[in-house]
Order: sequence, then C-alpha cells, then structure tokens
Amino acid sequence: MSERAAPFYCPYCGDEDLFPNEAGHGAWECRACNRAFQLKYLGLLARGVRSESTGSAGSAGGDGI
Repeated sequence: MSERAAPFYCPYCGDEDLFPNEAGHGAWECRACNRAFQLKYLGLLARGVRSESTGSAGSAGGDGI
C-alpha cells in the first residue's frame, strides 16, 4: 500500500495547517480552527466516468440534473 494521501486544506476553514491525527487512518486535525476530520475513500461509482463530449445527439445541453 502506498503512503496516505494528504488533504491540501481544511474542509471547514480552508487553512493549510494540517497534521495527521492519532484517531486512525485518514484522520487529520486543523490547528487553525481546532477541528479534527477524517477522509475515507468510498469506492468507484457504478456509472463510471462520463466525458462532456459524449452524450446523445440533439440534446439541449442538459442531462436532467
């Protein structure tokens, strides 16, 4: 397994003062806003990756979302 991926900024305050937390794998703490959070990989989406160039011809540019 490779090294853990590090977040670039805190999801709460946006600061970059992050350090690994002792709570476990994927746990980080932000010393700027004094919050701890955990990142977790959930897996691949069943629908796969869609390119903007692929789609149905004649559509109005939206996919109903």
